[in-house]
Amino acid sequence: MRSDLAALLHQRRGHFELESGHHGDLWLDLESLCSRPSQVRPLAAELAQRLRRYDVEIICGPLVEGAFVSLLVAEELDVEFIYTVRDPVRIDSALFPFSYRIPKSLGALQGRRVAVANDVINAGSAVQGTLSDLEACGATVVAIGTLLTLGSRPAELAREAYVPLETRDAASNSVWAPEECPLCAACEPLTRFPAR
Repeated sequence: MRSDLAALLHQRRGHFELESGHHGDLWLDLESLCSRPSQVRPLAAELAQRLRRYDVEIICGPLVEGAFVSLLVAEELDVEFIYTVRDPVRIDSALFPFSYRIPKSLGALQGRRVAVANDVINAGSAVQGTLSDLEACGATVVAIGTLLTLGSRPAELAREAYVPLETRDAASNSVWAPEECPLCAACEPLTRFPAR
């Protein structure tokens, strides 16, 4: 991971349950990433340049920390910004138990060219939920952009959605379904963070 981004991300090692339901050994405290917008703005501008070639009309980001990066990208591209909100009701599913919805007041998206922008994609829960609702709204998703991808799941998610993935930086990482987690097998205590 490049040093300018690494300096903005507080990392923890351990055994964590991610929002997607997967388990992993890396947790990034993303809440503070955009606490100094002037430090993130150049990173978002770089991501915006990567997304410019897709003739984007709208940038959409999940209203967790990714929406702040999305807003900066939209500003750089001088296009509209919208966001998705996580539904607080948990779907009865082990993996990807939350959906994301675009507030109805944010307008008609039928046929509009949208790029999803995010801060970090690991298992991809927020981005997957955002893609699903954009599709349901009739938007044409033309790209996914992020400051950082962790592991192989972000590329798989983009392939499954048939859209290109633009990332400023990438780092190796592993996530596991709970039943495949080597940390569970080793009886490592699991840290669950409160729902946002």
